[in-house]
Amino acid sequence: MEVLVVDDEADVRALAVRALTRNGCKVCAVPNAVEALALLKQGQRFDVIVTDLSMPGISGTEFLRLIRQIDLDVPVIVVTGNPTLESAVAIIEYGGFRYLQKPLDVELLRHAVLSAGAMHRLAVLKRRALELSEGDGWLIGDRAGLDARFDRALEQLWIAFQPIVRWSDRAIFGYEALVRSDEPTLNSPGLLFDAAERLGRVREVGRAVRSAVAEAVATAPAETMMFVNLHAADLNDDTLYGAGAPLTPFATNVVLEITERTSLSRVHDVRACMTRLRSLGFRIAVDDLGAGYAGLSSFSQLEPDVAKLDMSLVRGIDASARKASIVRSMLTVCQRELGTYVVCEGVETEAERDTLTELGADLLQGYLFARPQRGFRGRSVFAPPL
Repeated sequence: MEVLVVDDEADVRALAVRALTRNGCKVCAVPNAVEALALLKQGQRFDVIVTDLSMPGISGTEFLRLIRQIDLDVPVIVVTGNPTLESAVAIIEYGGFRYLQKPLDVELLRHAVLSAGAMHRLAVLKRRALELSEGDGWLIGDRAGLDARFDRALEQLWIAFQPIVRWSDRAIFGYEALVRSDEPTLNSPGLLFDAAERLGRVREVGRAVRSAVAEAVATAPAETMMFVNLHAADLNDDTLYGAGAPLTPFATNVVLEITERTSLSRVHDVRACMTRLRSLGFRIAVDDLGAGYAGLSSFSQLEPDVAKLDMSLVRGIDASARKASIVRSMLTVCQRELGTYVVCEGVETEAERDTLTELGADLLQGYLFARPQRGFRGRSVFAPPL
């Protein structure tokens, strides 16, 4: 077992090296986090890291976060001469394996290192198993690891575009902008936003997405209509409404989608938010209609210009009389009675497309027409009233 010991006190390093070497470990000892990180970045891997909490330059918690940028699994044992409840909680939150006090108890250290080594082997095996069973990424357990991967996901964020077609004249009605990341552990919107919510960093994702979409819209074909997803928390972000916000110059060509799956209960004065956005020129869409809350609270508060039917209503609609009846009624109420555009998401087969158009749908989106991809095809304008 290879162990890295990091401590600015020479006598502590010497004690740890002697104790662990007698136990059959191969030990590397360095006086600070900078040298430790250099070894890790050079590709040297360890089964366990033992580190001091208070060191010059880089604190123990920051060191943990930086370790997780390089290695998600290596267990870290933290030692300190000034233990506090706050530091213990922080260490556990950031993925510390054990929290030991100085002066070091040699037997406790040996036991902690042996346990950590076994846990490391199990963690590596679990990750391999998850890689086999989950093609779209996996959950990261500790905060330090999640923080590190989340930072990397934001750096590698990009936007894919999927067309929404107006089937009656075979035209492109608009595009939905869909967030993607090349960070493999957070490579789907669901994983990315789950991580953002766990870390309390949802606004960062929203701002990054809106900036990326604005860059794309600036180079898109003239009058391209863009559908952009908003998290409910984005409605509490004042930067969304500013005259200098990234999307504001393109507001008349942007439809902001707010999912029905998320409660608006934490949004302060939803109607006032909608008024502010519409005053800038934005249109509003309710996403996932039919898959969110049973009531009409969110729909009535948003008064959407567009309703997007959830794909659960669309999939297999050609073989389900019940789905067909529900969708026909929803189309009638939205389009004829409320004057709301309706987009049917998740269209994958010609049979689904034909059934939907027979029911009165015209705006369709799904893999049958195109998968999300970088860039645009064709032009898009808002259709005449339906």
